[in-house]
Amino acid sequence: MNLYRSVRTVLSVCMLLACSFAFGVLGQDVTSVRTDSARIKAAVAVLPGQSYSVHEMIAPTGTTIKEFVSPAGEVFAVSWQGPYTPDLRQLMGDYFDQYLRAAQTFRRIARHVVHIETGDLVFESGGHMRFIVGRAYLRSKLPDGVTADAIR
Repeated sequence: MNLYRSVRTVLSVCMLLACSFAFGVLGQDVTSVRTDSARIKAAVAVLPGQSYSVHEMIAPTGTTIKEFVSPAGEVFAVSWQGPYTPDLRQLMGDYFDQYLRAAQTFRRIARHVVHIETGDLVFESGGHMRFIVGRAYLRSKLPDGVTADAIR
């Protein structure tokens, strides 16, 4: 039985590593979404809108990742939902270190909910084992007329 667990653990780690570079980056342009979808061999469903478009991918782990792209072609928000948290360093890019610093001093709202605001960056995540939801967005990059409620 221990061999089975070891094999399952190794496979899980491999799946996480395989998808760790699978996402568009907060604050960067839409080409990061296209490049990443090709890397993980995942189709991107694009849902166009008037104020922004949503680029949606399903990672090999089963987690759905959405990148919210402004009309100027910039990723202003990312969200995720599924059994695993995606690689936040990859998703948040240059904003990841800012998130880490803030995460060391934040107060938990509820047992499984994290809410961090560091000026422009807003990060929220919650859930339980096998069901994680989260989002990160840049207030200054939200297109006109778009509120944080639209980022899901």
